[in-house]
Amino acid sequence: MRRIIDSALERWRSDPDRRVLLIRGARQVGKTFSVRALGSQFEHYVEINFERMVKVRALFEGDLDAPSLCRNLSVFTKTPIVPGKTLLFFDEIQACPAALRSLRFFYEQMPQLHTVATGSLLEFALTDLPSFGVGRIETIFMYPMTFTEFLWSLGEDMLAGEACGATAAHPLAPPLHDKLLDLMRTHQMIGGMPAVVEKYRVGRDALACQIVLDNILLTLRDDFAKYARRTPVSKLSETFSSVAYQAGGKFMITRAAHDSSIASYRTALDLLVMAGLVHTVHHTAARGVPLAAQINEKKYKAFLFDAGIHQRVLGLDLAEYVTTDTVRLINEGSLAEIYAGIELVAGFPARLRPQLFYWHREARASNAEVDYVISRGAHIVPIEVKARTRGGMKSMGLFLDEGHAARGIRLSAENFSTCDRIDIMPLYAAGRIPAEGQGR
Repeated sequence: MRRIIDSALERWRSDPDRRVLLIRGARQVGKTFSVRALGSQFEHYVEINFERMVKVRALFEGDLDAPSLCRNLSVFTKTPIVPGKTLLFFDEIQACPAALRSLRFFYEQMPQLHTVATGSLLEFALTDLPSFGVGRIETIFMYPMTFTEFLWSLGEDMLAGEACGATAAHPLAPPLHDKLLDLMRTHQMIGGMPAVVEKYRVGRDALACQIVLDNILLTLRDDFAKYARRTPVSKLSETFSSVAYQAGGKFMITRAAHDSSIASYRTALDLLVMAGLVHTVHHTAARGVPLAAQINEKKYKAFLFDAGIHQRVLGLDLAEYVTTDTVRLINEGSLAEIYAGIELVAGFPARLRPQLFYWHREARASNAEVDYVISRGAHIVPIEVKARTRGGMKSMGLFLDEGHAARGIRLSAENFSTCDRIDIMPLYAAGRIPAEGQGR
């Protein structure tokens, strides 16, 4: 299953000055699969899963000397660990904090050894460490499969290439645009979790995907027990569900709270964000960059990390969507805005932690809101999401008139085009926006 992150992994493999690689992301987004694919390019491959291979943790209880650890791990796995010839992979490394601490010594003592680590709850383990290998560790972020990756999985590489290269000057042929909208409809239905996409690829059965989604959702909720020492499981589950129900509007923590302990629900939301299960979109004044310096901490939106998971939390039946026309589906509630946010997050360069913002002006006679605002270099890029091929752009006009940006982007069901100061892009091309004009 081809992933965008593969190119970042290949660059890391070939870099003579590489550092130890740490891949962060929510559970089941494909981290292990991608590292295994990378491992196939090496003469030797060693995979240590600290959740499954409990006994191996004892090797890290003494001195964290990288050469000694490699000798012991080589004997334990019956596989040579040779710099330049072996990929050493620590999976679910959060289950062994000592192994996480050892990564800096692999860089310092064995810099030629390709060492990579992944974990589902790394942020929690990292906050418990008094210090970490700053300057010794390279971090990249991974997310559910994007629309482009979904197309690749279906063998639609040529169609993906056409979508990637289309512009207002050279829009897509209408039949190709319509086909992409139909495929995006499926991607919105099932989301981008690799197990779900694979189920669809094999059987083209969206209802079978619903069962896989329900199982993943159950696993994610079971994981909440791992956060129990920080906040009650029930509050995590309630907050997780509330994010889905409130998506598309300002998130109100009081709507998630079922009792008076508001602070514990705020903690729950912070934990879900740290785990990569929730993304937040903070309000910004957008008077310049950095946008983060102008946020209002009390005003923010939130959405779940995957469209399929979002719909299952809401209890939406995919069977109803199978017979729903594209325009109506895209317009279902706030799904278009959520889908755009998910694609934007994954569209940022893998080495960067994404930051999304929105702009809202409340005035008696001039209430306005721009769905997303991002920065691209020194420029501010406002983005409005419209579900249909038509819709007013009053808010975007006010944003541009006030001098926040020179041009804006409209995401909709329309083909590539321009209109005055607005660049119009199809919703399925949202992932292109953050990285355009800069390297991934």
